[in-house]
Amino acid sequence: MTLQIGFVGTGGFTKFHCNLLAKMDGVQIRAFCATNLEKADRLAAEWQGAEGYDSIHRMLDETSLDAVYICVPPMAHGEIETALIERGIPFFVEKPVGLDLELPHAILQKVQEKKLITSVGYHFRYMDSTQRAAAVLAERTIGMGLGYWMGGMPRVAWWRKQDGSGGQFIEQTTHIVDLMRYLMGEAVEVYAAYGSRFMHTVEEGVTTPDVGTVTIKLASGAVATISNTCMLPAGGPTGLHLYTDQGIMELTQGGLKDIGKTIVCEYKNQSNPYVRAHEAFLHAVRTGDTSGILSTYEDAVKTQAIAVAALQSAERGVPVRLG
Repeated sequence: MTLQIGFVGTGGFTKFHCNLLAKMDGVQIRAFCATNLEKADRLAAEWQGAEGYDSIHRMLDETSLDAVYICVPPMAHGEIETALIERGIPFFVEKPVGLDLELPHAILQKVQEKKLITSVGYHFRYMDSTQRAAAVLAERTIGMGLGYWMGGMPRVAWWRKQDGSGGQFIEQTTHIVDLMRYLMGEAVEVYAAYGSRFMHTVEEGVTTPDVGTVTIKLASGAVATISNTCMLPAGGPTGLHLYTDQGIMELTQGGLKDIGKTIVCEYKNQSNPYVRAHEAFLHAVRTGDTSGILSTYEDAVKTQAIAVAALQSAERGVPVRLG
């Protein structure tokens, strides 16, 4: 069965996903939807048999699609998901699922009513090292986690606007928040401090904080701190360190370092986590078996809740309870 796939969004991540899907059997890229027809047509021209559209409704009216990938900025969610849900078309959506929590909650309710297959692009879950860490942690007690996403500010206008991206913690560091949830469990309280130190002095239109630290209490009794900055002149480190009764586990995009009392073990990622995420989603679309999907829309909303609570805490100067 060859799956007919559509895309909403024509940015770098759409092209990245398309290049991965093109190497997979039984997949045909059929349609692209953008904010204007010129952008959609330009990308569609790179894929044989694909058409461009400037409306999600027109794309769905004129093309028979088995699944759609949504790769749009945080402020652009809502109409796209609603249109797909109404037609019962499974979707894979890039993180984060929105700017706030109200819209994702409304979308989630519709997804649950339709029992629609969904997947969210939290690819850290699919890393070999993450799965290794999860297996090892089953026999350990986690005391605390230290997460970080340190880098520069992406050169796109919407990212530097609070009403466009939601800020670094919502748009980018959400990966580390989700990784923390996956390995440490659910959060119950969030306290955050954000600051604007530098980027607003050198770039026009910056309304997002460029530094921040978020302290999180977990239901297990463990605690975590996740910090980020986007003021560095170049890229910086990203990852999550877990402090356990048997040592330190350092998880990064490259792999896992397990530091015990006398032994240090390293596990390098062998497979491509993005490919594994695609395979799990497309298998579910073909068969209805969703067991391989590690981040559904429902699960991603829980990660979103922590990121939104952090923003609220930073604005109010008080801890925010979840639930």
